[in-house]
Amino acid sequence: MLALQIGAGNIGRGFIGQVLHEAGYTVCFADINDTLIEQLQAQKSYKVELAGNETQTINVTNIEAVHNEKQEEALLEKIAQADLITTAVGPNVLRAIAPILAEGLKRRLKQGEDIVNVIACENMVGATEQLRHYVWEHLSSEEKAQAQQFIGFPNAAVDRIVPAQPGDDDLTVKVEAFFEWVVDQTEIKGELPPVPAITYVDELMPYVERKLFTVNTGHAALAYNGFVQGTATIKEAIENDNVRQAYEAVIAETGELLVQKYGFTKEDMQTYHRKISSRFQNPHISDSVERVGRGPIRKVHRSDRLVKPAVELNERNIQPKAIAATIARLLEFDPENDQEANKLQEDIQAMGKRDAFIKYSELENSHPLVDLVMVQ
Repeated sequence: MLALQIGAGNIGRGFIGQVLHEAGYTVCFADINDTLIEQLQAQKSYKVELAGNETQTINVTNIEAVHNEKQEEALLEKIAQADLITTAVGPNVLRAIAPILAEGLKRRLKQGEDIVNVIACENMVGATEQLRHYVWEHLSSEEKAQAQQFIGFPNAAVDRIVPAQPGDDDLTVKVEAFFEWVVDQTEIKGELPPVPAITYVDELMPYVERKLFTVNTGHAALAYNGFVQGTATIKEAIENDNVRQAYEAVIAETGELLVQKYGFTKEDMQTYHRKISSRFQNPHISDSVERVGRGPIRKVHRSDRLVKPAVELNERNIQPKAIAATIARLLEFDPENDQEANKLQEDIQAMGKRDAFIKYSELENSHPLVDLVMVQ
C-alpha cells in the first residue's frame, strides 16, 4: 500500500507519516523544502521520539520522497498511484497544493476509475472540504462528476502536540505520545483505509469542537494569561496559580457548552479535561507562550477558539466571563516578533480597544460579549 503525505514538516513526519507507516503503508512525502526532501531521499527513514520521562523512539522506514516543484512528473504519478493521500501543510497552503493535486487526480481518473481518499490533516475545521473546493476549481464539469464517484474527501480532526524542534537538520521529530485522528466515514469512498489508529465516526463535529474548545481554547488561555503573568512556557503557565485558575475557569465554560450542545456527560468532559491538562504539564514538549499565542488576529475571530464558544454560551444564556477575560488578555498580547500581535496593538492604539476587537472579531457593536470583554 502506498500513502502520499503532502507536507514533510514536523506534523507530517511526526504524526501522519508515523501512523501510516505503522499501519503498513509505504509513505511517500512531498514537499518544497529542498533540504528535507534531499535528506529523506538519501536516508529513506527517520526517527520519531515520544517525549516522556522515558523517551521511546520509533523508526519510520521504507519511505520515499518527491519535490513538489522540481519533480512534478514523479509527484503526478504518485498521486495517480497512491492508495491514500493525506496533507499536513497548514491551512494557508491548501490552495497552493490544489493545482498539482487536481492534475494528478485527473491523470488517475484517465488511467482507470480507481478509488482514493484525500484527507487534509490540518488544524482547521473543515480542512478537507476546503481542499476539495480548491481542487474543484481546476476540474471541468465532467471531471468533477467523475471525481465525485471515485475520490473521497472526508473531513478529519487531528490532535497531537509537536513542539518547536531543535534548529538543526536532523530528520528526527520529538512529539507527545498522545494523539487523536478522527475521520468522517460518511465521506469515505470505497472501503475504510486500514489505519487502526484512525477513529471513524458518522458525525465528526462533536470531536472537532471538543478538541477546538478544550485543547486550542485551553492552550490559548494558558498562552495569553501566561504572557501577562510573565511566564515563559506553557508548563510554567499552568503551574502558575493565577494562570491555572483562569485556564480552569475557561475550560469549565467550554465544557458546559459541549455538554449542552453535543450531549457529552459532565464525567466525559472532566476525564477529557484531566487528560488535556496533563499534556500541557509535560515538561518534554512544553512550548513558549509566545509561540502558542502567536497570530492573535486570527484567533480572536468569531469563528475561532475563543469568540466562537463565548458567543454560543451567550446564546444559551450563560455569561462567558472566563473566556471574556482571556480575550481581554489576548488584546494585551504584544511580543516583539509577532507581526499579527504588533498590528493588533497598532490598531488598538489608533482606534481603541473596543473598535479593534469589533474589527477583528467581526461581532456587532451591540453584542453582549463586546461589553463583557471591555470590563475585564
